[in-house]
Amino acid sequence: MHLTRLALTDFRSYPELSLELGPGVTTFSGPNGEGKTNLVEAIGYLATLGSHRVATDAPLVRRGAERAVLRAAVTGAQGSTLIEIELNPGRANRVRLNRAPMPRPRDVLGALRTVLFAPEDLALVKGDPGERRRFLDELLTATAPRYAGVRADYERVLKQRTALLKSAGSKGNLRGAAREAMTSTLDAWDAQLARAGAPLLAGRMRLVAALRPHLTAAYEAVSGGPPGEASGMNYRSSALENSDEFDEIGALETALLKALSGVRTSELDRGVCLVGPHRDELELAVGGLPARGYASHGESWSLALALRLASFALLREGREDPVLILDDVFAELDTGRRDRLAGLVAGAEQVLITAAVPADIPAVLAGARFTVRAGVVAGDG
Repeated sequence: MHLTRLALTDFRSYPELSLELGPGVTTFSGPNGEGKTNLVEAIGYLATLGSHRVATDAPLVRRGAERAVLRAAVTGAQGSTLIEIELNPGRANRVRLNRAPMPRPRDVLGALRTVLFAPEDLALVKGDPGERRRFLDELLTATAPRYAGVRADYERVLKQRTALLKSAGSKGNLRGAAREAMTSTLDAWDAQLARAGAPLLAGRMRLVAALRPHLTAAYEAVSGGPPGEASGMNYRSSALENSDEFDEIGALETALLKALSGVRTSELDRGVCLVGPHRDELELAVGGLPARGYASHGESWSLALALRLASFALLREGREDPVLILDDVFAELDTGRRDRLAGLVAGAEQVLITAAVPADIPAVLAGARFTVRAGVVAGDG
């Protein structure tokens, strides 16, 4: 899979842009703040319906414009595909696939698959659990787009159940009929949360099991360290004592219901939902120790890179390569890690790189080059 064309209208710093691309390596270089990352952010949005830099769409629309439009032509095993997304902050976004309107934005997921490396990836290792849950869910959706709906269903139920818990807490100690009514209502929402959460939980645990060997291999390759420094990963569920059993969704639903029952008093006291996929953790380790708090800066970078490389390896298994994006990553790495990373990604079908200093990019990643200045993208030579 590779991009053949990217077109932007009023996206970030670009009033208008039309860019022809091809397979192999393409580098975008220029001073910081000129619009390089905006390019790859747009490509990432076309693939995931989200930005790796901001949580909402409003900052993506150029100042003074009402909307932004992103278009990408993609060539893959199934032929050519045209993706179009219109960002309308405060209103519903519009999505078209091969010029046909899609009923829901998430219906476009899977038409373009990307793996993006960025300086923000260090948060996968050093950041809060939410960063790692987001990583898992985005990769899960990339492997099977139907999980976007599974995740949306769970988040909808979670929001409504949390609102009920807060409402119950604000009313103080309920008694008699009022308490019975609240208990009955919570029972119903517990069932819905377990039903919505079980497939998401199963998907995440299967994903971690599939990803684990790729992570081990990628960490060893990118770190250049001895085998004793091997990485590890484990999914820790808030509802299960042992997260190794994940084949039966019905059993997971039962386990979630049991765990919810056990924390109900605490939930009512605190007004928050304490059990479910939104409370789970992806535990990462280096050399047998938790990465968060123990890993050095270099080890943390190696582990973050290994997570992305493992994602790439998993997505290409038995399928076409996703588009590989390296956003200003080489500036963060020492020479050894630069060279090892370059060697690992050079064979991908399409690699898009941004760099402030072209000399930071190893020679093995030679290819088409563009210069970006003040939102203008010009080919070199």
